[in-house]
Amino acid sequence: MLVRTARLFPFIISHHLHPSRTHSAGQGFRWSAAAASRGVRVMETEVPTSNPPAASAESSADGTGQSATISTGDQEKMPSVGLLPGETVVKEGKAAILFPSANEVFYNPVQEFNRDLTCAVITEFARELLAQRGVKVVLPSEQERVVVSLSEETNEAEAQTEEKNGSEEPAVTAAAGERCERGLRVLEGLAASGLRSVRFALEVPGLQSVTANDFSAKAAALIARNAQYNGVSHLLHASCRDASMLMYDMRAKKDRYDVIDLDPYGSPASFLDAAVQSVSEGGLLCITCTDMAVMAGNSGETCYSKYGSVSIKAKYCHEMALRIILHSLDQRAGVYQRYIQPLLSVSVDFYIRVFVRVFTGQATVKNSASKQALVYNCVGCGAFHLQRMGRRTSNGKHMKYSAATGPPVGPECEHCGQRHQLGGPIWAESIHDLEFVQKVLSAVLGNPCRFGTSKRIEGVLSMVTEELEDVPLYYTVDNLSSTMHCNTPSLLQFRSALLHAGHRVSLSHACKNAIKTDAPPAAIWDIMRCWEKINPVKREKLSPTSPAFKILSTEPSFEACFTVREDANPQSRKRHLTRFQENPQAFWGPKARAKAGGGISADLQDKRKKFQNKRKNQITDSSQLKTFPCKKFKQGTCTHGDECCYFHDSEQTNEQKTE
Repeated sequence: MLVRTARLFPFIISHHLHPSRTHSAGQGFRWSAAAASRGVRVMETEVPTSNPPAASAESSADGTGQSATISTGDQEKMPSVGLLPGETVVKEGKAAILFPSANEVFYNPVQEFNRDLTCAVITEFARELLAQRGVKVVLPSEQERVVVSLSEETNEAEAQTEEKNGSEEPAVTAAAGERCERGLRVLEGLAASGLRSVRFALEVPGLQSVTANDFSAKAAALIARNAQYNGVSHLLHASCRDASMLMYDMRAKKDRYDVIDLDPYGSPASFLDAAVQSVSEGGLLCITCTDMAVMAGNSGETCYSKYGSVSIKAKYCHEMALRIILHSLDQRAGVYQRYIQPLLSVSVDFYIRVFVRVFTGQATVKNSASKQALVYNCVGCGAFHLQRMGRRTSNGKHMKYSAATGPPVGPECEHCGQRHQLGGPIWAESIHDLEFVQKVLSAVLGNPCRFGTSKRIEGVLSMVTEELEDVPLYYTVDNLSSTMHCNTPSLLQFRSALLHAGHRVSLSHACKNAIKTDAPPAAIWDIMRCWEKINPVKREKLSPTSPAFKILSTEPSFEACFTVREDANPQSRKRHLTRFQENPQAFWGPKARAKAGGGISADLQDKRKKFQNKRKNQITDSSQLKTFPCKKFKQGTCTHGDECCYFHDSEQTNEQKTE
């Protein structure tokens, strides 16, 4: 995640720096991300124009994609840039990044997944786009491309198409680490240490240039040193400017970037307007959001002010967050007669990451209203309905646009009698391009040693290909059972019941026990009523005003069958893919912002442990109070002396007086 800092605090560093900053997202270490204020002093610093040999470091034998040296041709050449006092080197993929001592900036390895996924997506985007320009993308160790199909049947038509496409090879080739004149121009707006940009230059083929920008002059200087250290100064240029102003200056068609990557600390909202204007026609936007508390319903009014959409607390909040950012991008693009086409949208760990292409077309922009929807969510049983913002109907060769009719629900929920919450608008169309996702998955499977997180990428993308494209949001089995106060059916039993009833169903990569289905809420509650008959609840203990009492007072309209079907278990689950990663380490989530002027409290983790669950675990023994400092003693007003039940730290008090 990139760290966004005010002009007065150039050293506020990012919290995570895992790859995508997934809940990792993006850059390696975040210095200042880019001041959002306008009218700030603009300065640009470029890496020296000397062109050292291109780095083509191969992946190590352990398959992590890391390499300690930079090789050129048959010779290995050690980096010419030396370490400054207090600097250390962190290796990820093919990049080796210099960064200051740990008390000034830190690196979160959990973010590696985000950066690996971004490299994979940009590579396939480059392969597709450069093929139109007569350039073939070449990757070392990449096996022959195969069509990925998670179903057990072979799609012969796709296989034949792949062979046909591969028969006409362009004359020009592009390799990673080499400059391609007809290649892509990439911008990383909030680069911090430049880890992500260095990895682009070393690992993504078909690039013409990579601009790594950061508002901090020291961060820009570090980016330049890292470019030289990795031998990619011929590709990577450091820039020290406000990210928004830099993108606004590149709005002219001839100046636009083919790929823009934004990975801020928190919300990217202040950069979206500039981004949709400065990306080329059909270009790629890679956006990370780590303000999940806002987007998941904790602060709906703040979400509206940033993204133009009201978030609500619901079990499907993680997918709703994806659809909120897509709605915001489409809305901002529409102002300039542009529209978006989502390629891949993932919600993992503590952040979301979206990859979208941006096109121009006045006629297509008119479809935008019919692609957005409001969400009516029942506060009692959790049933939800979508209300499209607009309506379009085909009239021969022409399209007719009209206002939508609604609402789809009454004043009270028909199932439990509770009220509805209104959220949105959100993006109601598909959030993935399955054809593109399958290409990325094929490339990862064909070269498994390229990324250190290849297994997790395979698992997440496999789940994405299984998701129902035309079904927004999802239910969770445990929440349905909780509403009914009954035992929880197994995931396979519930999926089988939906399939037996003639409905489509899939899982979701955003939640372990999610159920995406085209079945209406009435059918879902009928299935739960049938399950309750097999596993009865004590109805005499149910409150007459509870949702469970109202739902169970109605008989099911059909008899559900819970016999497990073979097709109820998806291929990704059968193959035991790494779909949802376990916590890799303690305190692995988003880190706290650094203090002004740099520096992170050394006892931050100790303080967290000390006060964690303080309110939940009430102290019953007065002797335990001795572990907590006396506030009045620090102020010099405690009159209890040694008899005080709290701890008196005289050394700390003396130090404070000395200061």
